[in-house]
Amino acid sequence: MTEQGAHASTNPANTSARPGRRLSTRETAELLGVKPETVYAYVSRGQLSSRRDAAGRGSTFDAEEVAALARRNRRESGTTSSGGGELSVRTRLTLIEHDHYYFRGVDATELAARHSYEEVAEWLWTGEPRPGATFTAPKTSVTAARRAVDALPEHSGPVDRLRVAAVAAAAADPLRFDLSEEAVLGTARTLIPTLVAALPLSSRGHRDTGPLAHRLWARLSGRAPDEAALRALDTALGLLADHDLAASTLAVRVAASARAHAYAAVSAGLGALEGPLHGSASALAHRLLTDVLDQGSAVPVIAEELRSGRGIPGLGHRLYTGEDPRARALFALLADMPRAAPALAAARDIVSTAARHTPLHANVDLALAVLTASCGMPPTAGETIFAVARTAGWIAHALEEYGERPLRMRPSGQYVGVRPPQPLPE
Repeated sequence: MTEQGAHASTNPANTSARPGRRLSTRETAELLGVKPETVYAYVSRGQLSSRRDAAGRGSTFDAEEVAALARRNRRESGTTSSGGGELSVRTRLTLIEHDHYYFRGVDATELAARHSYEEVAEWLWTGEPRPGATFTAPKTSVTAARRAVDALPEHSGPVDRLRVAAVAAAAADPLRFDLSEEAVLGTARTLIPTLVAALPLSSRGHRDTGPLAHRLWARLSGRAPDEAALRALDTALGLLADHDLAASTLAVRVAASARAHAYAAVSAGLGALEGPLHGSASALAHRLLTDVLDQGSAVPVIAEELRSGRGIPGLGHRLYTGEDPRARALFALLADMPRAAPALAAARDIVSTAARHTPLHANVDLALAVLTASCGMPPTAGETIFAVARTAGWIAHALEEYGERPLRMRPSGQYVGVRPPQPLPE
């Protein structure tokens, strides 16, 4: 589910640095990502030197000096561009290395195994343990979110519902523009349960109390849960709470950089999540798994996927050379669920069959597919689990971004179109 594809971008620090070249105030402001008046503030502080242009109508600036200042600003703000042109953002939240990942230095799989999703979220937000943490949604927020979600067409998907619920909850919160840490944490602790409460129930007679995983189960399955299934769902939420700068998380940080409130930042993440290369991966893995269960073998199913020129969902991850640690942790829990045995066997069949074509390990999407398929959940359930879980990470990144220089997520475009001036179109 974590797509972090390379993208083309231009580093202002490398732009127009020919020896002796002079830049106008406007060009300098654009390359530094600031307003023109800020350029003159740099001059007054001695960080830039200026010179009147030949016509005496404005100031010019040395391109090399501007490039050096841009590099310095990026280092100070924690935003840099790697040699491959990818944006790199300094963060204290998640580290991924050597086929493991860590939340604030703690092994994330161990954290999710021993603590509830709410406790994992609190650790991400504050870096402090909060045993027994619970999230409660205010009635006004839930009422507004449910009304908005109920007005959607019946065929609306889970992310449609969650995004509308977030917007409605924001409208019901007059203090949403308070970006202080205390206020944002208060928003976080009410928004996540509001999102869950706004989803339609799959089982009757359920009350919105208890751990978040219990409340979410009632929206995903009509079956009565057992302890092992609830533990697997709660652990899955914790495992998926964050995963560095996935596309949706970057969208959240861009919104937070512009000082959008937490509801809007989460909405930006939900918007990016709907991309077919990000959020829908678990649904594709679910359908693949159910096809294998229906046919009794992965061979014809994998053959059809390859014949159609499609990739095999649920396998491989660009950040891990070995098995996705999230999948490994979730498979271990699913092994203790007798009802999951057929789906687990089908998943192993998928991996071994696909290995004849390309040796790839199972990723968390395939593990989610085993969980959702074995618990009577629809194909979209994995996407719902992912979106609810990742809201914790999105808010953690928004909080971190609120402490950085505003509007730092502003790369410069590399114009490759027709050079002006061109005649007006007729």
